[in-house]
Amino acid sequence: MRLGRQLRLIGLSALIASCAVGPNYHRASTPVATRFKEADGWKPAEPREAASGSPWWSVYDDPLLDDLEKQIDISNQTLKQSEAAWRQAVAVVDQARAGLFPTVGVSASGTRSGGGSAASFSSLGGSTGTGTGTGTGTGTGTGTTTVVTPTGSKRVYNTFSAVGNASWDLDIWGKIRRTVESDVATAQATEAELAAARLSAQATLATDYVELRVTDEMKHLFDQTVEAYKRSLQITQNQYKVGIVAKADVITAETQLEGTQAQQIGLDVTRSQLEHAIAVLVGKPPSEFSIAPATLGEAIPVAPLGVPTSLLERRPDVADAERKMAAANAQIGVAIAAYFPDLTLSGDYGFSSSLVQGLFHAPNNLWSFGGTLSDTVLDFGARSAQVRQAREAYAGSVANYRQTVLSAFQQVEDELAALRIYEQEYAVQDQTVKSANEAVRLTLNEYKAGTVAYTSVVTAQALALSDAQTLLTTRENRLVASIALIQALGGGWNAASVDSPLAPENRPGRLSQTSTTP
Repeated sequence: MRLGRQLRLIGLSALIASCAVGPNYHRASTPVATRFKEADGWKPAEPREAASGSPWWSVYDDPLLDDLEKQIDISNQTLKQSEAAWRQAVAVVDQARAGLFPTVGVSASGTRSGGGSAASFSSLGGSTGTGTGTGTGTGTGTGTTTVVTPTGSKRVYNTFSAVGNASWDLDIWGKIRRTVESDVATAQATEAELAAARLSAQATLATDYVELRVTDEMKHLFDQTVEAYKRSLQITQNQYKVGIVAKADVITAETQLEGTQAQQIGLDVTRSQLEHAIAVLVGKPPSEFSIAPATLGEAIPVAPLGVPTSLLERRPDVADAERKMAAANAQIGVAIAAYFPDLTLSGDYGFSSSLVQGLFHAPNNLWSFGGTLSDTVLDFGARSAQVRQAREAYAGSVANYRQTVLSAFQQVEDELAALRIYEQEYAVQDQTVKSANEAVRLTLNEYKAGTVAYTSVVTAQALALSDAQTLLTTRENRLVASIALIQALGGGWNAASVDSPLAPENRPGRLSQTSTTP
């Protein structure tokens, strides 16, 4: 009957523990646009999308880029660091959840003691029980038996005991549950940070790769220009030999050639640095990594936009800020719970005897059950200060969330504007290059005919080279803006992936690459 009452008391305590103080979480509102302003009146000529289930970088149709991007998850050490932080956050959740359950322990002891010549009282039987609770809870229990030894005699005696103990900190006011809620949200935020770190590394690699390929094309342009300048130098030398032009024309042609060759050599510095940066991104020593020169395709892929509101679900940094807001909200409940008393139940059950034989027989058993209620009576405003601190931390996280959303919209609008304007600039610059090349051809023919000075040829060639460089730079800007737009749109990521980050399929050790259509 006594045990039944104790079980009913435990059940009642667990029922009381169903409430949790503090505000329940609701996502804060944030300014959301109904459309992307910079998308009005502009449509890519041939938008390309990644096939369903394919990674976002597949739209660039470059096998080497595809191979390099796949190595990010395998070898990038910055990403490994972010992954370790996520695993740590998951472990924190497991630790917090353990506080919802009782703590059970066992202890066993054996002692051998001797008495003096005077009468002595030795504790060998009876029972005592104590229990304390500090969130996880501890409990101890001992058993003793008293033996009276006559005066003037000496005696040696033994004591053996085996005791089990349990302690349970009842989460009446929801302090532990709010802590778990906060830790879960923090783990989700850390997973979103991991996704953001992965997307950043992927976009950085793609950008470096594009810049390297544009450098290759710039090097090819200078190779062609140097050959053209060598032919021009040969023409001036021939005309100088027959007395048609002055020595100054030859010197001018030589100066132009040598200056261009210097610029041609200088491109190797840029290419080497980009190659080294890519090596580090894929986790390889630069000395063991190289990329052969090649060119890029002409198409400029653009990811489909969707509606602006979907951006809140597609960007990992927005999800990160939102989950941190949820974690801060739960911490308010943790702080408020400090105003209420803690109740800890503890119990012990075991056996004690002076003999090992028969230790676990019923006559040697001992037990205890009790509870500890503790509360702070006077703290001179410490708890109220902690609540204010938690509320202000939440207010700060709300502001950070809203600012992150605004920045996300800004980045999309920036890249849309860049793509639209660069497309217009590229069309004009392409025509400029064609005109400049035609001017070089005509001026060189006039120089051969002796109707213009060589300075006209030099001027036309310099303009043609500058215009060709500008065209390549504009093409690079378009490709980089394309990558930046895909990154700004989340790179195919979705916030649904962090709704249940601690489900078995998402536990540490099963982390996988997200590769959906942007």
